[in-house]
Amino acid sequence: MFSFLVNIPANAKWTQKGVTVAGGNGKGGATNQLNTPLGLFVDDNQTVVIADTGNNRIMQWKNGDTTNGQVVAGGNGAGSGLYQLYHPTDVLIDKETD
Repeated sequence: MFSFLVNIPANAKWTQKGVTVAGGNGKGGATNQLNTPLGLFVDDNQTVVIADTGNNRIMQWKNGDTTNGQVVAGGNGAGSGLYQLYHPTDVLIDKETD
């Protein structure tokens, strides 16, 4: 099962030229790579947050920074430890309490 929350204004417009904002450097575990990304969340500041399932981590890219993401959760191997995740599949950020 997949979930996806979208809030697109009726007057939204997109440019015709796409820009890679996360990953794009092949499959891997570096901060400029993803491995089986599944969940995606974009906040009001255009910060992109991705569930990097294959790397057992949640990655974040701030608006304007397309070179390296930041690990914000997990990234220490698969597991149930305090600093570990086990194949995260989704991302949801509560605007009131993040």
